Order: sequence, then C-alpha cells, then structure tokens
Amino acid sequence: MSESCPGAAEVHVPSGLHAQSRFFAATRGLWLRLAALESAALGDEIRDIPIDRPVYVTSLPRSGTTILVEMLARHPALTSHRYSDFPNVWTPYWRNYLLQKTRRQAPPKQERAHRDRIEVSGDSPEAVEEVLWMHFFPDSHDPKSSSVLDGSRRNATFDTFYRDHIRKLLVVRSASRYLAKGNYNLARIGYLRALFSDAKFLIPIRDPLHHVASLEKQHRLFCRAGAQDPRVPLQLALAGHFEFGPRRRPLNLGDDAQVDGIREAWAAGRSVDGWSRYWAMTYRYLLDLLESDQDAADACLLFRYETLCQSSATVIDRILEHCELPLAGFEQTRESYCRHLKLPDYYAPDFSSDEQDLIHENCTAVYERLCRWIEKPV
Repeated sequence: MSESCPGAAEVHVPSGLHAQSRFFAATRGLWLRLAALESAALGDEIRDIPIDRPVYVTSLPRSGTTILVEMLARHPALTSHRYSDFPNVWTPYWRNYLLQKTRRQAPPKQERAHRDRIEVSGDSPEAVEEVLWMHFFPDSHDPKSSSVLDGSRRNATFDTFYRDHIRKLLVVRSASRYLAKGNYNLARIGYLRALFSDAKFLIPIRDPLHHVASLEKQHRLFCRAGAQDPRVPLQLALAGHFEFGPRRRPLNLGDDAQVDGIREAWAAGRSVDGWSRYWAMTYRYLLDLLESDQDAADACLLFRYETLCQSSATVIDRILEHCELPLAGFEQTRESYCRHLKLPDYYAPDFSSDEQDLIHENCTAVYERLCRWIEKPV
C-alpha cells in the first residue's frame, strides 16, 4: 500500500509538553490527593449537580469520531475535555478556572498530528479521560488481559472519583451534559451504563477498505515519527494512545486467540492482515453485545461514516434525537456541517490484490451484519 498526505510534516513533540506529561505521570499520587481536596473544597456545589444523559462517542480510531465530537462540542448543552486539559487531567475545576482568569486570547488552531486536515487548538475537544481509566484499571491496555469492563467488576474508588470529575467539569464550564470521545470506551459500554443508566453512545462505522487504509496510514506516520524522535511513542503512551506507532497494541475483547493472531500478524509485518482482523474482532464483539442486551442496544446509535458525510442532515438529526439534544442553539452548527462534511480526498487506498482479498475475507461478514443492524427499522 502506498499513501500520500499533502503537507505531512513530521510529528513534533514539544519539549515542554513532554516534560509536563512525564511529571504528571510520575506524581499522579499527589494529584489524586489534590483532586480529592478539590472535590472537598467545592462541596455541595458539585454534589448537587446531576450527571444527565452523558454522551459517549466511541468506535475504532479513524472512523469519524473526531469530526463527530468536534461538531457536538459546539452544542450549548455539552462540554468535553479539551487538548488543554492534558496533562493535568486530575484537577479540572482549578485548572480551567485559572485558565479562564488568566487567558488573554483564544489559542490559534493548527493541523493536528494525524495530518488529516483537522485543525485543533487547546480549546478543541480531545480524548483525555483515558489517563484516568489507565490509573484505576492498570491492565486496560495489556493484550494478555481482557479489556472488557461490563459492570460486573466495579472499582468503587474510581466510580466516586469519575462522577466527581465530570461534575467539576460541568460546573466550571457552565454546561448541563458531559460529552466524551474515547475509542477504548467501546469495551466499557457495560461499565458506563452501570454508572449512568441513561448514557448515550454514538458509534460511527466506516467501510473496512477505507478504514483499514486510514488506520495503516496513521500507523506508518507515527512509526516514522517514532524513528525520528523517541519521545513520540512515549508521549502517545503517557496520553493513553496505543493505537498507532511502535507501541501499537490491540484491545483484548475477551478472545485471546483472536488477539494473538492480530499481534502475530503485526509482528510478522502483515499489518493489513492484522488491522482487518482487528476491525472484524472489534465490531463482532460490539454486535454480539448489542444482540444479547436490549438495554445496551437502545443506548447505542450506530451509523455509517459515509452516510454522515453524504446525507449529513439525516444523520445529524438522528444523532440529536438519540441523544435527546434540542436543536435550539445548534442550528448554525448543523447547517455548517451539512454544507461542509465530505469524505476525505487527501489519500486513497492502494492495496495489492492480496491485501484487498484479506480485507474482504476478514471483514465482509461482519460488515454485512453491521449494515443490517444500522438499516433495520427502529
């Protein structure tokens, strides 16, 4: 497979950000105590805040989750973590309060490290809460251990911390509902529903040929960056990102044999084979969950990424309806995304016939199941 990405300059890890990230990782015990102090200081101000129908955007990376959360973060009812919330994820109220008091102007936007034409700033929504999950569930990214959290195995300390954390973010941002992007939350739907019975999940699905091409493109980008700068893979790990680069690893969704096959394919240099197996394993797990749990099925809205780009108004309206979000205050955002959303045109899959056969063999049956699920009458 070959690929091109106009303007794809090398990924750069700012020295200051890297030093801060390592500091917060090394001193997280201290920050946990400060987080408890922050919660105690706020007292009734956060205890009386309801966590109402939180919205979770999740799927495999490169499926459209970023553009989706970028859009929803503009809804007046929602707030999410932002790039600027990392690396100090632990005390969201104090950090954001100080930022609001000291900021003189909005931060400038620039193309994000993925080189996918999405421009972000410190105010852009980002998947930041993974740092919290990694601390309280340290085996989350160990391929030899199941990553599935179905609610039957609870961590009471995390539950209290996480609820308070969300409340503090809502208070300091004057928002009524929480929005989170997290690819790994696909394995935690059961746990999150046990925490918040009214949680809503948005799961974009991308056709496997283009999805695998995008996954492989990103992996190569971060592998090249890691070869040039050893801080890159460490920075990704500190932020809770193990999707791409030299430290790439799959989630274990409960089938050790499948995970072993994916890892063996990647280790042997059969990256497309590994990605397509991972694609199929992930969405097979999701379908099995939804088909066996009607409450989970009701909480999740699946839709094709291609349809979001080509019939934007229809899908956006379904999203708003599913999440019980009013259109009021969101009209201009909806109109803008309906005008400008389109399928990416800055790269194209260029697989060999053998690679295409592998993707077809590994993914087609699962993709057809997904399409039937998406298209079935409500």
